Amino acid sequence: MIVKVLALPVVGVVGFLGWQLPLSHDPAPQTVPVPGAPGAAPVGTTAYKIPDGALFVSPSGSDGADGTRKHPLRTLAKAVTKARNGGTVVLRGGVYHESVTVPGGKRLTVQSAPHEAVWLDGSSQVTGWRQGNRAWVHEGWTARFDASPTYTPGARASGDSDFRFVSPDHPMAAHPDQVWLDGVPQKQVRARGDVKDGTFYVDEASRRLYLGSDPRGHDVRASTLSEAITVGGAGSRLRGIGVRRYATSLPQLGSVKVTAPDVTVENVAVNESATTGLSVLAAHARVRHVTTTGNGMLGVHANYADDLRLDAVRSTGNNVEHFKYSPVSGGVKVTRSRKVAVTGGVFADNLGKGVWMDESVYDITLTGDRILRNADHGVSLELSAKAVVAGNVIAGNAGDGLKVNNTSDVQIWNNSLAGNGRTIHLAQDPRSPSDPHAAGRDPRQKTADPAMTWRVSKVVISNNTLADARPGTPCLLCVEDGTHQRGGGQMGVAADGNVYVRPDGNPRTLVRWARGSGGTTDFGDLGRFRSQTGQEKRGALKTAATAAGPDGELERTVAAQADAGNALPLPAPIATLLDKPTGTRHVGAWTP
Repeated sequence: MIVKVLALPVVGVVGFLGWQLPLSHDPAPQTVPVPGAPGAAPVGTTAYKIPDGALFVSPSGSDGADGTRKHPLRTLAKAVTKARNGGTVVLRGGVYHESVTVPGGKRLTVQSAPHEAVWLDGSSQVTGWRQGNRAWVHEGWTARFDASPTYTPGARASGDSDFRFVSPDHPMAAHPDQVWLDGVPQKQVRARGDVKDGTFYVDEASRRLYLGSDPRGHDVRASTLSEAITVGGAGSRLRGIGVRRYATSLPQLGSVKVTAPDVTVENVAVNESATTGLSVLAAHARVRHVTTTGNGMLGVHANYADDLRLDAVRSTGNNVEHFKYSPVSGGVKVTRSRKVAVTGGVFADNLGKGVWMDESVYDITLTGDRILRNADHGVSLELSAKAVVAGNVIAGNAGDGLKVNNTSDVQIWNNSLAGNGRTIHLAQDPRSPSDPHAAGRDPRQKTADPAMTWRVSKVVISNNTLADARPGTPCLLCVEDGTHQRGGGQMGVAADGNVYVRPDGNPRTLVRWARGSGGTTDFGDLGRFRSQTGQEKRGALKTAATAAGPDGELERTVAAQADAGNALPLPAPIATLLDKPTGTRHVGAWTP
């Protein structure tokens, strides 16, 4: 595995073995992050009420104890076994080196003690090094992990290049082994001869761990567990803890997994997982104030997760292992789910897409999010249907700001988009759900789902700012049909009330518009686009170099001018989602 250091803020307070605070009383209702601050509260700052009969766990406890405040258990695993259905497990401050499953049929709340830092940690300290041939050697290394570059245990890489996770440039990405020297991740190499300063090598045949840097006088830790906690009890809650440094393989899906319905994950930080931080695999999950940072491939994954809400989630700096941007990597990816809402979150600085809805996701809501500086598209809606993307700031992404690919019934309102590639990109390709072998169909549907046409259609684009495209970008608004069958009007695309910001005439093409069998027409002038297509009757073009601010919002003076004559009144459904009065006129996202 290849790990690198990210210069990003890390949410959380480091706990350490045996650290505790006395519990003199039950606290008042829970402490939660202040409004407008996405992500988990720093580990050790929450204060959830402790009900009567709760079981207590402490690093200084004993699994032979009765689990009371004075006589806590030693492990979470023992507490889960001992707890009654509907009970609460309270973890005292410290580090727990465990892999735990809340079983089906048992509804539990697992939470930290008030104001105590709790970490589930998959790493162990490694000592007993000897100096060898140009490296340091630890004998008797027995940690073994599945290194399959697929979602199938032990399987080889897919024969289809579109479904290969690992790039030849980063061949060790799917190997979950992880090593840290004084908290600094070391880079895994393929052969003993490649070991040098800052790297490590696992020789499974000889049971040796090689380290390139001198470990003397330093703290060396390595991942020895692969999974943190699987929540399999319907209606369970996990809250107020941190999870870090688990060697989770691709087939294991996530260091923290939700496999039962109606589970709540709240104020949880998942950092430095070898692949994915949090994976949701069941319906009606509520994920609130969760942070996923510095994970090997992906922050949050969801599949078959109907009625999923991700509220105030912060997913930043993921894919440190440099997995390919496709088929999956980055901040959040959701597949094969119906009714998904992502609200008030931050998805930034990921090596991949910020937010990706793919393969038959139906009824999507993305509102109030900040999607910034990701290495691929900011938002991607692919092979899906029925979506609202409204009131978001989407800025500084290396790919498209918002890409709508083979997706129908999309409402795009009041987003501030700046500094991306193609700012808004609608793209149709030949894939069809009528093909029974087509990747992307929801297997729960025996035949092609009539709600999933996989055709770009009925797309409304209003009151957005499309600003400051990256150099070399072909167009601000790009509407393209790779099958050459339909023009933009035939697709049902309606663009009006948007403000285009094009400093210094870049890009020359303001709008690229599909013309069916005739390919596309490039419009460098908004008036010509309006007269020839009937689009953008209220749209406006701004050329001032300072029209867009650094986070994608319009400067206040420009926004005020645009609001007066350009914005369309918000329709009731969009206004309700944005918590604004129906009929409000405004251009771009609302920012403080």
